[in-house]
Amino acid sequence: MRKRLAWILLSCVLCLAATAQQPALTVGTATAVTGQAVTGFIEVPAGSDVGTNIPVVVLRGPKPGPTLALVAGAHGTEYASIIALEKLIQELNTADISGTVIIVPLVNIAPFEQKVPHVNPVDGKSMNRFYPGNPNGTQTERASWAITKQVVEKSDYLIDLHGGDLDESLRPYSYWAPTGNAQQDAVSRDMVLAFGLDTIILSTDRPRDLNAARYLETNASLRQKPSLTAEAGHAGTVEPEDVTALINGCLNVMRYLKMLPGNAPPVQNPVWIERIAGVTSETSGVFYPTVKRGWYVQQGMKIGYLTDLFGKTVWEARAPSSGVVLYVCAVPSMKKGETVANIGVVASKAP
Repeated sequence: MRKRLAWILLSCVLCLAATAQQPALTVGTATAVTGQAVTGFIEVPAGSDVGTNIPVVVLRGPKPGPTLALVAGAHGTEYASIIALEKLIQELNTADISGTVIIVPLVNIAPFEQKVPHVNPVDGKSMNRFYPGNPNGTQTERASWAITKQVVEKSDYLIDLHGGDLDESLRPYSYWAPTGNAQQDAVSRDMVLAFGLDTIILSTDRPRDLNAARYLETNASLRQKPSLTAEAGHAGTVEPEDVTALINGCLNVMRYLKMLPGNAPPVQNPVWIERIAGVTSETSGVFYPTVKRGWYVQQGMKIGYLTDLFGKTVWEARAPSSGVVLYVCAVPSMKKGETVANIGVVASKAP
């Protein structure tokens, strides 16, 4: 606990000094001085393909404190996360904030506009697989580079929000990815618990090379910035409970970081997932799930089946391990090699 408090206090002291020296913070075209909330765009210039402009809001509180980045929309049809940050922008009162909040409500414009799951239709790449990015790469790589320079490097903490793509029936969960830095890991663990989702995936296989970080959360954590990823939403829907869970999670982390008044009690008795057992389709066809997101299954249990286009069963999907259904495919379309479901194997004890 002392190490965690020391980390946060050190962050606040450094931020206080920075605030005294430079009262304005610029992210993209948004420049906010103390007490302001300013909107703008992070420009991604054209290169081998078209450029884009990423919306950003900078809320600079009147009191000193750390800088927290909130990012959503890496996958353009994960609507719950995008709507959550849009609503949070309207809900936050700059006068209440100690420190600064950088909000990117939609980091990947093209798939949102074209309703394309998983990848950016401009270059066919996932926005959460190419960090820290490349200023001379394709649009996804250039956008990732812009987020690294304009958002990650200017933040002390980061939360990456996701929300279940069009074909994913997903139960809410967070990721905690320890780095091996005990002090930093204690803070990020507390952030995950404060966020409040009751299922937490222990992600120990993240890259350790900053130049090949891949994920936004990893890109931040390898720069010694405590971070987390949270998912709530399913099959492209915008259910109030999912949106509220993401909003409340962000607010609770702000309270934990002393950026907002009030307390942030940690989630009690969360389910820790020690690994994910994926189920991959062995053929193409029409998929019928026989389980739902959040269900507990036993190893070998039937979780779905595929038929051909004439209705004949051609393959049965079975759970490779006992655990909880983190997500199951939400649509009938299925090609060989695609993910049918992810089963979270429950840890015997909390890490």
